[in-house]
Amino acid sequence: MEPIKPYKKSFDYSYTLGAFPTIEMIKSRPECVRGVYIHSTFTDREHLEQLCRENNIPVLDSDKTIARVSDKENVFVVGVFEKFDCELRKDKSHIVLVNPSNMGNLGTILRTAVGFGIYDVAFISPGADVFNPKVVRSSMGAVFRLRHHYFDSFEEYRKMYDKQEVFTFMLNGENQLTVDNCPKPELFSLVFGNEATGLDNSYLNVGTSIIIPQSPDVDSLNLTIAVGVGTYMFTH
Repeated sequence: MEPIKPYKKSFDYSYTLGAFPTIEMIKSRPECVRGVYIHSTFTDREHLEQLCRENNIPVLDSDKTIARVSDKENVFVVGVFEKFDCELRKDKSHIVLVNPSNMGNLGTILRTAVGFGIYDVAFISPGADVFNPKVVRSSMGAVFRLRHHYFDSFEEYRKMYDKQEVFTFMLNGENQLTVDNCPKPELFSLVFGNEATGLDNSYLNVGTSIIIPQSPDVDSLNLTIAVGVGTYMFTH
């Protein structure tokens, strides 16, 4: 395998930083894995090497490569994978993220989605690169367990997926979300804006607008918290 370089969005590959997301990648998408670099001081080498052997994945030794591509001193495993295309399921509920910008938040949201049983996530462009190693790492490998797809606009998304009932989460939403009144449609799309601006007022006319009740002492909930609260309510 050719030596890997510090990540750029234009690459047709990316990488996992750390043993846990690398193992999750191998378990979920072994066909995409090009190879795994293991640091000479890594203590659980035998288990990881066995997992690689079972999936015919090359094990590579290069402490310099690991240091070159990782920005953390405590990275002892780097997995290299080919980027993959996904299509969302039309018979499943979705989370829709409009212009997500923070890579750490995006990874956490992906992990939260999988944790609550949502495996289809739409991104309305522009948005953070889902394959950036920072996103992959903060998702703890959840990115490999779900389906994601980028759309140029929300309208484009709706043309392809019109069976899901739409709920937009907004600070000026018209319906307060509580345990007692949370809708339970068979298929739904939960739509969230980005960290800085949220959803603009045009989304008040799209489906049902929702506000999560909060105290007046904060201006808004963190996006990852809002997604967690909304997803939990709709899936339980």
